[in-house]
Amino acid sequence: MPRGSKASYSDKQKRQARHIEKSEEKQGRGVKAAQRIAWATVNKQTGGGKKKKAK
Repeated sequence: MPRGSKASYSDKQKRQARHIEKSEEKQGRGVKAAQRIAWATVNKQTGGGKKKKAK
């Protein structure tokens, strides 16, 4: 999986990020800054995407 891919995130995490991103844009942030803030917030709240479990 390439770096920056959001494939390992759950649907709930993706929804949260979209919501935060829209809120940041509404506050006057640029698109890229809003995306960065949104995913950083989701990562902090949920611990990031799903990780492969070691056997």
